[in-house]
Amino acid sequence: MEKTFKRFLESKGQSKSTRNRFFKDVMMFINWTEDERIESEFTTYRELLSYVQYLKIREVKQRTIQLYINSLKHYFSWCIERNLITENPTRNINIKGVKRIYLYDILKKNELELLFNSFENKDEEEKEKNKNQNWFKVSELVSKRNKVILGLMIYQGLGASELSKLELKDVKLREGLVFIAGSRKSNEREMKLESVQILDLMEYTLQVRQEILNLNNKTSDCLFVSNGVSNEFRSIMSKLMHKIRKKNPRITSSKQIRASVITGWLKNYNLREAQYLAGHKFVSSTEAYLINDFEGLQEDIGKYHPF
Repeated sequence: MEKTFKRFLESKGQSKSTRNRFFKDVMMFINWTEDERIESEFTTYRELLSYVQYLKIREVKQRTIQLYINSLKHYFSWCIERNLITENPTRNINIKGVKRIYLYDILKKNELELLFNSFENKDEEEKEKNKNQNWFKVSELVSKRNKVILGLMIYQGLGASELSKLELKDVKLREGLVFIAGSRKSNEREMKLESVQILDLMEYTLQVRQEILNLNNKTSDCLFVSNGVSNEFRSIMSKLMHKIRKKNPRITSSKQIRASVITGWLKNYNLREAQYLAGHKFVSSTEAYLINDFEGLQEDIGKYHPF
């Protein structure tokens, strides 16, 4: 193996010292796979994640882990050249180094649903007291809009970019569906609306949205419109996330909510189904969210490292 692998590296223009370092890193990995009874050439993405966890447990620095994974990238490229495998399992781990593997504090489905159900619930006494105040009327309109946005984040896993591009025609209330247009980075798809969303969406699309537009005599095809002069969706999202963080300090960003939803899909659907729901062009993009499944990783670590 040593001669053929180093010959492969040489054909790729790698120096002698680099070839030696790559081979040393690969042998360390192969020794680990032998201990874990894994065939090194056929290591899966998830098994590679376990290897990364193993290195972290040994307190290997992130920069060093990045170098190890880079060596394995060449090793698996060599395996592909020998027709042993067809895909390189390191491609998602080493897009721009290990730092690109994002770990999120994953919220469970019931936590997300609790956030949705309790969002902007105002005290009845407060409503009665302020119902004739203009500022309160605007606040009520904004709250109803924001709850619809939050519902699409929690039940359809939409990110800020997709939410900003939704148009009024994309909501199909009769069919109980919402259409999400494709982009350079995502596939188009139709997603089922949950029953808890329908009434809020109906009220928003048929009444609330137009009332918000009337505040500043605006017109727009966008589904979500601002109560201000401009219709900058970033401003809408920024204020919404501020309210969400006050409600649940664990939540840091809309990306965390989307990661939580996709991680939940990966537990309940197969990889291709989760890919469709997430709108990912490549299944590798969906696979990258597997690292957020701490429960699954803990099972792997318990299996591979019981002590």
